Amino acid sequence: MNIPRLIQQQMVAKIGSQKVLMLYGTRRTGKTTIIENIVQKYPNDALLLQGEDMQVSELLQRRTIANYTQLTAGKKIIIIDEAQTIPEIGKILKLMIDGIKGITIIVTGSSSFDLVYAAGEPLVGRNIVYHLYPIAQAELSTVEDYMTTTRNLEQRLVYGSYPELWHIDNFLEKENYLKQMVNSYLLKDLLTMETVRGADVLYKLLQMLAWQVGSQVNTVELGNSLQLNRATVERYMDLLTKVFIIYPLTGYSNNLRKEVTKSKKWYFYDNGLRNALINNFSPLHQRNDIGQLWEQYILSERIKCNSYLGYQPQYFFWRTYDGQEIDLVESYNGQLHAFECKWKNAKAKKPIAFDKAYPEAEFTILNQENYLSWITQRG
Repeated sequence: MNIPRLIQQQMVAKIGSQKVLMLYGTRRTGKTTIIENIVQKYPNDALLLQGEDMQVSELLQRRTIANYTQLTAGKKIIIIDEAQTIPEIGKILKLMIDGIKGITIIVTGSSSFDLVYAAGEPLVGRNIVYHLYPIAQAELSTVEDYMTTTRNLEQRLVYGSYPELWHIDNFLEKENYLKQMVNSYLLKDLLTMETVRGADVLYKLLQMLAWQVGSQVNTVELGNSLQLNRATVERYMDLLTKVFIIYPLTGYSNNLRKEVTKSKKWYFYDNGLRNALINNFSPLHQRNDIGQLWEQYILSERIKCNSYLGYQPQYFFWRTYDGQEIDLVESYNGQLHAFECKWKNAKAKKPIAFDKAYPEAEFTILNQENYLSWITQRG
């Protein structure tokens, strides 16, 4: 199934803007497919370069406008795949975009620290950043009807949404693909850093986080289990965030003493990766973690949709020390909206302490009956 990617449409609309379009996201999310589609759309105007090719890298490092003018002659779209592998890529891109009129440069990378920070200061005001996630339901809604979405919901809760899964019919093959993703691809970028001890430590850390999805995480306890100090654990978790494997929610507070603020909850962007880490692809009726899967799925889908549609609220959880809690609080332009995730159509009320502290905040229960519009529409 050909699934139109929202980011591809947005990037195509910016061609001709004299900007550097930076596309990043975890490996296997479809970055290469997007740039190949753009080349096919503009076969006479696009030049595709592989950043990992040593000849390409050496050529681009000859930083003269004359060199770049000769390289890009007759082309309006210059695409550099895996651009972060090229030394001083930021200075190269700046010289190209400033020195050659009428071009658009597209660069890809696997992580924010690889590409955005490698490009760095030189591109301020000259670039537009796009983050590609695994397939979003907001994208699927353009090619499937409501009944198909409903029928496929369980598979997405269990196997997640990486693009290649749509070409794999066998469940065992899907499991093997996701396990290979975890073992061979996702940690590759981090392991190139000298300050990371090894794949086994990162894998164990991710496993521990996978078991604690939706719960407050104690980094001291994680460190004790991994024989790492707290600062190292927090640094590793920050790196895992920058390669878009996990993301945190912090506690929301308006300075009420009884609100939890220092702890964080951690989630995976993709359910399939989380299930690969705990080695559990059982169907929902055999599981005792349906609540965690549901909460993680709709939160991540909400973040994907909002990101693609340009709506950027702040995300929090809310909890008091006496146990009152809310799964998600969105803050946007001073307005609060609280959400409680329920797999079944269970009733829930706005917690008394939250209602008293934030009487103007809206409160919504998200279940199988009403979740779809929430994860496919802005705001």
